Amino acid sequence: MISKTQLIRTIEEMPDQFSLDDLLDRILLLQKIEIGITQSDKNETYSTEDAKKQLNKWLK
Repeated sequence: MISKTQLIRTIEEMPDQFSLDDLLDRILLLQKIEIGITQSDKNETYSTEDAKKQLNKWLK
């Protein structure tokens, strides 16, 4: 989950004028990074070999 502090910092790092789409893209990126960190902390990750196997299934 994104903290209020992270969100405020993200907005402060944006240029003086930006589109809502740009802000939403940045927020979604932050959320995905947070989810990835949480999954990594819980050892809910795939090895490179497992990822390659999954990718091969999807690409066939």
